[in-house]
Amino acid sequence: MRGQQVLVTGGAGLIGSHLCERLLQDGHAVTCLDNFSSGAAENVAPLRTHEAFRLIEHNVQDPLPQTNFDRIYHLACPASPVHYRKDPVATVRTNVLGSIHALDAARASGARVLLASTSEIYGDPQEHPQRESYWGHVNPIGPRSCYDEGKRVAETLFCDYRRQFATDIRIARIFNTYGPRLRLDDGRVVSNFVCAALQGKPIRLFGDGGQTRSFCFVTDLVEGLVRLMEADVKEPVNLGNPTEVTIRGLAARVLALTASKSELVHGPLPEDDPVRRRPDIARAQEQLGWRPTVSLDEGLRATIEDIAGRVSVR
Repeated sequence: MRGQQVLVTGGAGLIGSHLCERLLQDGHAVTCLDNFSSGAAENVAPLRTHEAFRLIEHNVQDPLPQTNFDRIYHLACPASPVHYRKDPVATVRTNVLGSIHALDAARASGARVLLASTSEIYGDPQEHPQRESYWGHVNPIGPRSCYDEGKRVAETLFCDYRRQFATDIRIARIFNTYGPRLRLDDGRVVSNFVCAALQGKPIRLFGDGGQTRSFCFVTDLVEGLVRLMEADVKEPVNLGNPTEVTIRGLAARVLALTASKSELVHGPLPEDDPVRRRPDIARAQEQLGWRPTVSLDEGLRATIEDIAGRVSVR
């Protein structure tokens, strides 16, 4: 559908900025809302000359501007442990109050609203790969719980607004996503490894590096979000790359692609850090016709090129 009025909260972040760009290409009018706590104005700077783009600096902990929207993508919240643990109370407030405000804006506009939830709602999973029917294995009082439980409450709010007010909702459970525009201080594994490799610094592995993740390139993820928003799917949907990679294997790929001589060093595993993480994307394949198409090496090359242009290279 073309010509929609679309709001993207957290629109200046990694995923949000690529989503805004895609929505403009699809012919929609886009309002990007961000307080730049983890997003960056430069991520959307090229879009500001587009007549259908508007940028509003705003914190979703406060009620959203009253404007009529057709679609609301609710992405606002720091997603990296480094950033969401800086102010855990603010992280919970962003997840809870921000979701309430996005849902209230959707009710006021009669809009469809999509929640960018997370694979972190599965915690350190005892089911592998993780299906949407899995309830998770989460520590409710640990150092990551401000984000994990915050997103779980956000999903509760979205489902309760649907049951109580017939709000038209969608829920995307997003697995590890990477690509150009990653913050250099993002603190997660791809940016950490690439920055270290480019600067010739040691690459730090937690434990023996045998824990796994699944990495989805940002344009693949955005395609999934757009398809989910326009599909008739009421249940949560996993969006991620089902190819499972050890952290040790990721480090080897980054070293090879950067021709870096960085050494590998080891540190202790962080508390509550998941040992294995891989999405079951059968629902996305069946109901959205979606699966990732960008290989890890292809995505890493694009990410390395972008980061190399912003970091002081050795």
